[in-house]
Amino acid sequence: MDVPEIDVDELEHRLAAGATLVDVREPDEYEQVRVPGGILVPLQSVPERLGEVPSEGTFYVICAKGGRSMAAAEFLRAEGRDAVNVAGGTTAWVEAGLPTESGSPA
Repeated sequence: MDVPEIDVDELEHRLAAGATLVDVREPDEYEQVRVPGGILVPLQSVPERLGEVPSEGTFYVICAKGGRSMAAAEFLRAEGRDAVNVAGGTTAWVEAGLPTESGSPA
């Protein structure tokens, strides 16, 4: 399945415009460093947590480097969701010097 991808610079613009981000990393990774505003849905829990993932409109899926988010986006697209992978993941976001959060989500 062809899964569309964007880079972190494009993600920054889309998030500023109100886009939704789904982070499929593990909770400990999420607490260490994350893109602000992402919804944590670890990869293994995506199938049972479909209700927490947008069913309307385009949203973006991120992990550490892009592999898990690609798998999640493929699954979500097969379920009829408009999921787009974030190439390079959180690692690329951090390396680009973009804003991050850490610690337990509020």
